[in-house]
Amino acid sequence: MIFTKNPVAGKVKTRLAKDLGELKALDVYNFLLKHSHSVTTPLKMKKQVYYSSNIPGLDLWSEGDFEKKLQKPGDLGEKMEAAFRDAFNEDYKKVIIIGSDLYDISTNELEEAFDHLDHHEYVIGPAEDGGYYLLGMKSLNSTLFHNKTWSTCSVFEETRKDMQNAAVKVLATKNDIDMLEDIKDHPAFEKFIKT
Repeated sequence: MIFTKNPVAGKVKTRLAKDLGELKALDVYNFLLKHSHSVTTPLKMKKQVYYSSNIPGLDLWSEGDFEKKLQKPGDLGEKMEAAFRDAFNEDYKKVIIIGSDLYDISTNELEEAFDHLDHHEYVIGPAEDGGYYLLGMKSLNSTLFHNKTWSTCSVFEETRKDMQNAAVKVLATKNDIDMLEDIKDHPAFEKFIKT
């Protein structure tokens, strides 16, 4: 499952927009969407993209065998919980969710994350800002999505505690893209920063 925001200026990468402006922040987000699409398209598994506000007819995700869905109402935790619940209700045995604001991830890493669920109950990828960029499980644990202050530095640790004594595979820490500091020294984003 790929969670994405509909790409609208002023609605995406708002913290980045404070430094780059809304249009350049939108350009960065579209660049990240294309990357997310390119690394998930080769995956030989069922793929669903969850939009934040509406499902467009023809867009980037129309290519590559993606099922389009709409995020349920609520905070981020409620949206993710609903998506996981739907997947398990459809009898999926291993489910992973990612966002669409991570550049440093590959198709192989996503495949490996799925493989880890063969021997672990959970797989989680911590983000440098204290959140997580990937979460996978084999059955729904609603506790993971409640009593969290989303988009803060405590989310990963709180989520990890809610996994208690289960077998958990913690992936490498990665940097998702939220602010100028996240991209200013990264060559792939140089074109967006130059004036």
